[in-house]
Amino acid sequence: MPAKGKYFFNENDDCRISDPLYEKYRYTSQQHPLLLLLLFIAIIFWTTLIIIFFVTDEAHYHLAFIIAVCAALVIFAVMYLLLCIESLFRRWLTLFGVMIWICFLIIGYVSLFEKENDYQLWEQVPFFLFIIFTVYTMLPFGMRGAVIISVLSALSHIIVLSIMVSMTSQENKESILFQLLANAVIFLCGNLMGAFHKRQMQVASWDLYRYTLKCIQVRMKLKIEKRQQENLLLSILPAHISMEMKLAIIERLKETNDNRQMHDNNFHSLYVKRHQNVSILYADIVGFTRLASDCSPKELVVMLNELFGKFDQIAKENECMRIKILGDCYYCVSGLPVSLPVHARNCVKMGLDMCEAIKQVREATGVDINMRVGIHSGNVLCGVIGLRKWQYDVWSHDVSLANRMESAGVPGRVHITEATLNHLGKAYEVEEGNGHLRDPYLESMNIKTYLVVDPRSKQCVSNNHLPKTRVNDGLKMRASVRMTRYLESWGAARPFAHLNHRESVSSDSSSSQGRRRKEIPLCSTGHQRTSDRNSSQKGRIEEDIYDEMMSTIEGLSSTNPWCGKSDDFCGFSLIFAEPGLEKEYRTIPILKLKSYFACASFVFLCIFLIQMFIMPKTAKLGISFGIVAVIIVLILFVCFAEKCMKCCSEQRPFLHHLCAISEKVETMPLLRLPLAVIAIGALLIIAIFNLTTEKNKPANFTGSNDLCATTYPFGNTTQSCVEETYYAYCCILGFIACSVFLQMSFELKVLLLSIAVTVYLIIFNTLQHKNLSFYGNSTRLFTKEPRIMTNLYLVLFYITLVLLAKQIDYYCRLDCLWKNKFKKEHEQFETMENVNRLLLENVLPAHVAAYFIGEKRNEDWYHQSYDCVCVMFASVPDFKVFYTECDVNKEGLECLRLLNEIIADFDELLLKPKFSGVEKIKTIGSTYMAAAGLSVTPGQENNQG
Repeated sequence: MPAKGKYFFNENDDCRISDPLYEKYRYTSQQHPLLLLLLFIAIIFWTTLIIIFFVTDEAHYHLAFIIAVCAALVIFAVMYLLLCIESLFRRWLTLFGVMIWICFLIIGYVSLFEKENDYQLWEQVPFFLFIIFTVYTMLPFGMRGAVIISVLSALSHIIVLSIMVSMTSQENKESILFQLLANAVIFLCGNLMGAFHKRQMQVASWDLYRYTLKCIQVRMKLKIEKRQQENLLLSILPAHISMEMKLAIIERLKETNDNRQMHDNNFHSLYVKRHQNVSILYADIVGFTRLASDCSPKELVVMLNELFGKFDQIAKENECMRIKILGDCYYCVSGLPVSLPVHARNCVKMGLDMCEAIKQVREATGVDINMRVGIHSGNVLCGVIGLRKWQYDVWSHDVSLANRMESAGVPGRVHITEATLNHLGKAYEVEEGNGHLRDPYLESMNIKTYLVVDPRSKQCVSNNHLPKTRVNDGLKMRASVRMTRYLESWGAARPFAHLNHRESVSSDSSSSQGRRRKEIPLCSTGHQRTSDRNSSQKGRIEEDIYDEMMSTIEGLSSTNPWCGKSDDFCGFSLIFAEPGLEKEYRTIPILKLKSYFACASFVFLCIFLIQMFIMPKTAKLGISFGIVAVIIVLILFVCFAEKCMKCCSEQRPFLHHLCAISEKVETMPLLRLPLAVIAIGALLIIAIFNLTTEKNKPANFTGSNDLCATTYPFGNTTQSCVEETYYAYCCILGFIACSVFLQMSFELKVLLLSIAVTVYLIIFNTLQHKNLSFYGNSTRLFTKEPRIMTNLYLVLFYITLVLLAKQIDYYCRLDCLWKNKFKKEHEQFETMENVNRLLLENVLPAHVAAYFIGEKRNEDWYHQSYDCVCVMFASVPDFKVFYTECDVNKEGLECLRLLNEIIADFDELLLKPKFSGVEKIKTIGSTYMAAAGLSVTPGQENNQG
């Protein structure tokens, strides 16, 4: 499997056409189906030949040809079956192509040399033209290989037949020369049109591949950014609250986009719900304020992150939801958002684990800190209030009581109420808490409290794991340094370090839970964790892009334009199921349209040269070609008028109008379709026109008319026969001219080709010269007879070009479909990104959120020191007195609605330009906190106030 990293490229990077992933994409999208299509056509064609042999009872005369055809049929049938097992035989694709080409050549030469002394220069020209054209369009060769093989095919036919005819035929040198020149023009036209077709398909395939790869890259980047934003949001708000807010914002955006009248509401939206039977835990680090006064800003941030990161791990283990951090105060709830019968046990277990963690810190560092925990069980109102800087919070009298339990607690112990004890049952032993002696509120409310006995405290620790010398070395450091070094050894996750991860908790964090080191490390391990995380992150992104591209390629191989089973297309016609997409596809610009008309002009030139070499030089011939030449030149002038204007110094008004029309040729269907019909129709008509006008003309042989002054064994002159044969070749070139209009409407090409082949077959089978008898010699191989050969090859090219046009139409529709899907996906991702960003802007300051998300995402701790700031606290007086819980106010919900309106009014004030320098920090209960001077640009904080 190729390296995945090479497919994650930037806008300025350029991947190579030889990339293995592109090779697989090209094989799946073009080479495999086209090769199967060619094998199918060849099998049907040669099966038809064998049937005709046996029907005409001529099989015993042509055993060599039948054996060659049957051998080729067996080889092609085996190839067809092997190619269906594409995973095993994809590497043999070039070998298969070479074998198919060799089989074609062998059959072509067997039919030429089946009878000695019976060679004509016009024989098997369309078959070799078929080989040349299919080498470019359907066989799995590169451009260089296709050119070499096609040129060899053409030269072999010209050289071999010229030698054999010059040795056996009595024709004059001029006749041989003109026929050889006509054959060379036919092969040249086939080579150039095939090369043009191959080049256009290669460019289209490469462009679609790069577009698909870039879209997948953008999609993956958008997914990553969206996941970062969602994880950042979920790190602050619970999923059920953030989802409710998202739906409300999306609905509001829809109403705005649809110009619908928004619902009148006297109140702002309130995202608060009531939950019963939960336990609330408040925890405070005793002695931390004194320790923090000796810390630098970075040390303080690191210390708090490691402590609270550890507490978050403990909360997750015990099914508790962290609500908020207030300084060194940590509080959480068990039983949210889904009710848990063991919520009290969860909170008590968490409180004991927190006390044990702080105890280990104290023993390892010698720093005098402790943990005080208070727990109460009851009911809460939880959610967010205000319009900006949302923070998930809980409100109720039971929450206030839990806060009181913490402040009235004992350091190192878990302090619980009787309500919590009733939910515990006999899970833990308790002691009298005597909280009423330490808090007058508990005494006034007659709250009975208890202290939980930690089962681990009964285990006697006989020895100290910290070496004596190590303790002495550690005590030489400042207390804050000792704390920082020790806490970093816990390996707690950094803030939002999981934003790019597929899991919400990194493996580093989970693996570090079992490590409880009792010694102070001398160096930090945080930088090593960050570098390891960053190095593995890019690999995962590149792997996702590679897997997504492989999934797209596999999805491409599972669809088939011939089966008609697809959710995106309707039946065999491949019309899009979505009407709007079908209209978009019909009107899509064709950027290479002008080159199509240039190719058609070259085909016209080739037809003209062929008929000048072979046909009698009559006035009708010159007039007819002159008229068509004028039409072709006018069409070319319309297409290339803009470029012609650059060469003309004189500017005239009508030229400006012509240039305006020229610019719209590629983009306006009502203009390009008539021009294409006129150009293709003119070529298809001129290819056969002069045959119909000379059907009653006697054969005269003067000048170049001596070209075919040879006789068949049955004794009739062959001038009219040769003319008719080369008219058929001109008709086939007209078919090819129609096929080079690659991105034109498939229905239009089928209609033109169907009308043309019908008319051609009627003309060639009704305009029979009375003096010709094609079956005079029963031993003659029927594919040497020009009339039967004409019918066979006209039908062969018609079927081949129609099927090829169908496959190309499928590519073009697939290109349009993928681009439309990627566009819709991009719009959906942008919508969700805007919603997430809007939510984030209402949670974190924009510059802080940008610090943790995006391509330059930083996994370091965010901290910033400001020299001059102003902090404001605004409280709603006596809100605690106003707040009551009863049936009238829905257990306090309506009281919070009023608080929500007050906070929302404060938030709306900050939206005014004069308060642009003021940043809301948070709400704490009924207290509003804001600050001025927290500017992103250093030095501007002195200008804020």
